[in-house]
Amino acid sequence: MRPHNLTLALAQTDIALGDKAANLARGRELAAQAAARSADLLIFPELWTTGYDMARAAALAEPIPHGPTARALSAWAREFGLWIAGSMLEQTPEGVFNAAALFGPEGQILGPYRKIHRFGPMAEDRWLEAGCEPGLFDPPWGKTGVGICYDLRFPELFRGYALAGARLILLPSEWPHPRLHHWRTLVQARAIENQCFVAAVNRAGSDRENAFCGHSMLVGPWGEIIAEAEELPALLIATIDLTEVNNARRRIPVLADRRPACYE
Repeated sequence: MRPHNLTLALAQTDIALGDKAANLARGRELAAQAAARSADLLIFPELWTTGYDMARAAALAEPIPHGPTARALSAWAREFGLWIAGSMLEQTPEGVFNAAALFGPEGQILGPYRKIHRFGPMAEDRWLEAGCEPGLFDPPWGKTGVGICYDLRFPELFRGYALAGARLILLPSEWPHPRLHHWRTLVQARAIENQCFVAAVNRAGSDRENAFCGHSMLVGPWGEIIAEAEELPALLIATIDLTEVNNARRRIPVLADRRPACYE
């Protein structure tokens, strides 16, 4: 990883519902491919090891960082020399969360961030607990925010990350049809209004109740689409220059020009 440059791998995968072994086997293949293409950070979709098997969430959930899946991701990060992110079902004494951690190549584990906004139409509010803390982390490339899927509709979370200095936001998702237009518009909007990079990784395929729209996207601080998948499984690779965020924020100082006292 060169200073300010970061190579991202966005892994738009289909997910075998409730089948961790199959999903992890495919995930390891993608980690190897990402490493072979010199990626620094590999991002999987939301709940990529299980899918939305909510009725079995308690049985499928594991602790982070001591569960077998978290240990496997840590091992991959070391083996392939890259960072790995994406959300999974986390078991805690307080219940089950939809949680995203970052696993680093030197054994680092940042997080997890626990999804704040549960999506009722897919029964998250019935089976999962709600997180209540933002996910702002400081990996080697600098401050990075994490949201999960439905969080995209809540701009306050993303603005908080930008105000705290984040130049990159990661968004693992399982965003279904028929709301592809919402997905593409909101991902770009979050990047433009916060003048940052947004790496939004959606799943492909379908489960028993939903067809997912894919279109994983990497969007820059001016709203330009740097890379975008279609609806089939794909591994997108792109390198970003994080100093572009600094330049955008200098040229149009949106964050500095805020007048929050006037909005209350």
